[in-house]
Amino acid sequence: MTINLHAGDAFPDFELPDHRNQRRRLSRYTKPSPLDERLGFDDGYPLIVVFGRGFFCPRDQEQMRGLVRFQSELAVNYCKLVTVSADPPKVGAAFRAGLRAEWPFLSDEKREVIRSLDLLDETEGEYAGVSRPFTFVLRPDLRVHRAYDGWFFVGRPTLEELRRDLREIMETRKDYRYEAYDTPEVKSIRIPQQEWAGGAPPLGANGLRVARGVVAAFDVDAGVGTISSGASDEGVFFSFTAIPGEGYRTTRPGTPVSFELVENERGPTARNVRRERPNHERSS
Repeated sequence: MTINLHAGDAFPDFELPDHRNQRRRLSRYTKPSPLDERLGFDDGYPLIVVFGRGFFCPRDQEQMRGLVRFQSELAVNYCKLVTVSADPPKVGAAFRAGLRAEWPFLSDEKREVIRSLDLLDETEGEYAGVSRPFTFVLRPDLRVHRAYDGWFFVGRPTLEELRRDLREIMETRKDYRYEAYDTPEVKSIRIPQQEWAGGAPPLGANGLRVARGVVAAFDVDAGVGTISSGASDEGVFFSFTAIPGEGYRTTRPGTPVSFELVENERGPTARNVRRERPNHERSS
């Protein structure tokens, strides 16, 4: 019995509970970041989907240990990984914790996805209804880039094979080359540190409109936020690089700020974001 999914085929965008019993849809792992979208780099990212027999299988255990060694590289390459098995969420959580894995373990306890992909193993003698071991490397649009049949362990992808697959996908991104970031429009949003090397210039010194507002949201992990301001009907987007200073800078929602307003194709953006002093500080 062979599967019907091959390179170029659409992979189903299924939704399953993860190890915390929270439902997750596959496409959420491949979508571009808010900063990517603002910069026009909306390609998204590759995803590795590993179907396995489950916690009891020594071959699955060995494959997972190899992927644990790979997970830090995946993180810095912005690529994602999920595993799928018929293990209940609590069992998946225990397996994940024992491995010290950091990626999601999805539970197909009802075998709905496993059956729909024709991966149900009807020969397993120890546990009924488990998945045949397959690894799929998916493009950001959830089309299959490569499929690996892991019935024998030698058929499971090596880390070097996965690295090759991910490189092939990443090379198709709009921003894979340095030159994509070295443009005036991109650098008006993702502002190079050199801009602040001599200190921030006075607001409006470069001729840009100066506006005021309040930080509506700031995602510390993504390093992006929005400012609520009368200068725009929509939230004004900003990257942490728009805050003068060195290193990684953050701000808190509710902080009153002044900033320079930059009009871009994808909406207004802030730069030279300055925290405003409270009124009693200004008057003292």
